[in-house]
Amino acid sequence: MSRHVLYPGSFDPVTLGHVDILERTCRLFDRVTVLVAAHGKAGLLPVEQRVDLVRTSVAHLPGVAVESFSGLLVDEVLARGAAAVVRGIRNAGDYEHEWSMAGVNSLLASDTEFVYLLARPDLAAVSSTLVRDVIRHGGALDRLVPAPVVRALDSDGRKD
Repeated sequence: MSRHVLYPGSFDPVTLGHVDILERTCRLFDRVTVLVAAHGKAGLLPVEQRVDLVRTSVAHLPGVAVESFSGLLVDEVLARGAAAVVRGIRNAGDYEHEWSMAGVNSLLASDTEFVYLLARPDLAAVSSTLVRDVIRHGGALDRLVPAPVVRALDSDGRKD
């Protein structure tokens, strides 16, 4: 039996931390579906471009699909027959946020399992929010995001 997990997020933009969590998730599960939230928090990049950038950034990983979604995550878990949801945790703030979300999700679908992976220390400071700040100020992105994201943002004249 194949173990399928969902990895949801806004990925606006996808970071090296996201890719690291995904690579480690692939060692634990047979199939991973990255779900890019259609209605992300920030709106730097349109959902179609975020999906394409995640796909390109993780093309080296077998068993990974990347799709957009809207609606409730627990509905996606049930519709896709996933065994669990994986999330990355960088710090105490992430933990508190994830704890609250898991509590609500368990009220909606009590059999949904959540798996949390701690960020590697060298990537724990990297967040999409901080990457957007670096982009706004014209900073170097190569140590924060995958090469396809650097190329896309450079060719777009750095999204503002």
